[in-house]
Amino acid sequence: MIEYSVVIPAFNEADKITTSLTQVLSYMRSFSNSFEVIIVDDGSKDNTADIVEKYLESNSCPEIKLIKNPHKGKGPAVWTGVMNAEGEYIYTADADLSTPMTELKKLSLWIKEHNFDIVIASREGAGAQRINEPFYRHLLGRVFNYVVQLFALPGIRDSQCGFKLFKKEAAKTTFKKLKLYGETAKTTDKAYLGAWDVEVLYLARKLGYKIKEIPVTWVYVKTTRLNPFKDSLKMLMDVMRVRINYLKGVYK
Repeated sequence: MIEYSVVIPAFNEADKITTSLTQVLSYMRSFSNSFEVIIVDDGSKDNTADIVEKYLESNSCPEIKLIKNPHKGKGPAVWTGVMNAEGEYIYTADADLSTPMTELKKLSLWIKEHNFDIVIASREGAGAQRINEPFYRHLLGRVFNYVVQLFALPGIRDSQCGFKLFKKEAAKTTFKKLKLYGETAKTTDKAYLGAWDVEVLYLARKLGYKIKEIPVTWVYVKTTRLNPFKDSLKMLMDVMRVRINYLKGVYK
């Protein structure tokens, strides 16, 4: 039995994927006796997938699996990883490891000892730390979260941090129902983050799963692949689409 599956979506991460893989393996080998790491290459235009393959050839790491997706964006890449995961606990993590792997222990505590179904890392609340984040990014995030709480997830202060831990049953059941970011998501030629987290957490709540938000340390990593203003507008539209889809019975 595999205890943990670590799902990492990757799009044009050639500059950091080797370092991140080494950090993930080093931590997981000390944290769990049975785990897998699933890298989902989201149709990268650089040599991310080639680097992962060479890493597998050069190192003894049977725990790592590489899946190559057509480019659909982060959400569908996470969906692919989750649906292929075999672990009893499924952890989604960003390729830049902006939240250190050591925070997984904190999230696991609330799943194993307090019986939550989903535990999400949060950059808000007492004890959370945001390091080196530009003011405009923080402001955009707070405005977006206000809309998310208003229309979809009241009480969740940070739905968008990419580090989330699921019980296997909760993950498989919820992700199977995704419409915007699931199997039928369309391919794109641009980098796109999306509001996949909102669709997942909204459906999980409707399905009755218990969700816990835990403050973590998060370090801002600069990226030029996304336009924060343009993508924020797209994500806001997706939040509305999730709510409308539910009201129309699309998820039933």
